[in-house]
Amino acid sequence: MDVRVLELVEGAREARGLTVVIDVFRAFTLECYLFAQGAKAIYPIGSVDEARALKAAHPDWVCFGERGGWQVEGFDYGNSPSQVAGVDLTGRTCIHTTSAGTQGIVNAAGADEIVTGSLANARAVATYIERRQPAEVSIVAMGTSGTQSAGEDVLCARYIEALLKGTAKGFDVAGKAAALRDTAGAKFFDPKQPQYPAADFPYCVDCDRFDFVIRVGKDGDGRLVNTRLDL
Repeated sequence: MDVRVLELVEGAREARGLTVVIDVFRAFTLECYLFAQGAKAIYPIGSVDEARALKAAHPDWVCFGERGGWQVEGFDYGNSPSQVAGVDLTGRTCIHTTSAGTQGIVNAAGADEIVTGSLANARAVATYIERRQPAEVSIVAMGTSGTQSAGEDVLCARYIEALLKGTAKGFDVAGKAAALRDTAGAKFFDPKQPQYPAADFPYCVDCDRFDFVIRVGKDGDGRLVNTRLDL
């Protein structure tokens, strides 16, 4: 198994084989919680306009999204797992557009298969890949807005890589994740950046909480759609 770690939108475009698109703060952490709270499907969308058009066509679908960290005007929710804590999404279909995570999905056109990744389900992602045994794996750390490296996404990518290569003993992912509070996660505790609620941080660094993966497929109309696969 050839495992490569890539970064940013450019890395997503280079991805081949089974591809993991990572966004820890906060897109794919949020999606883990949406599925845990009963969501049936999540449509990953590149542009705000496309998300709005899909919502207009399906008013009963729940629309999530951010730009610059802020909830998009007119959307039901932003990109915050703490904002939707306790919301019953049983059987609901969601729409999701973000500055980084969903951009990785729509740009990974050369991938054979795509799953999303976050610290919340990283070990499950590695387990899924081990079961699939693909010849090639691309792990893409999407970073900030898909253009700047971000420590949390690189940490998640290296953790999954270590699990796949059998070098995770002593990795201490929980300790490294907690340490993000003073580095990449400091924005959650900066009063000048209220678009990043402090309450989101614990959700994002709760390592290996979920034992399912989020797979990207296509619906009957050929539109990209994320679904939950329990291991």
